Amino acid sequence: MKKQLKNIVKFTDDYTNEDRLILRDHLAMERTKLANERTLLSYLRSSLYLLLGGIGLVSIKDPMFEDIKIIGYVAVVFSIVFLAIGIIRYIQLKRHLRNFK
Repeated sequence: MKKQLKNIVKFTDDYTNEDRLILRDHLAMERTKLANERTLLSYLRSSLYLLLGGIGLVSIKDPMFEDIKIIGYVAVVFSIVFLAIGIIRYIQLKRHLRNFK
């Protein structure tokens, strides 16, 4: 399980940069940084939706829907996992880009 989690958040370091960056490369790096931030916000949005849905399902008081509370708790746990994966991937790519320059 730990190995699979590492594969999810792993970046490759196969490429080495020995040349000076030209304008095209610099602009590509900036686009990559912006895409990284956009992806982090997407993970955050998905995490918040799962959290809100989970809280909504957990807070149902009707005894007829007692079994559905388990789905609510699972959604809350997944929201935390999504947020953690998003932050980890953001930090890793940010470090990777900083080391690349």
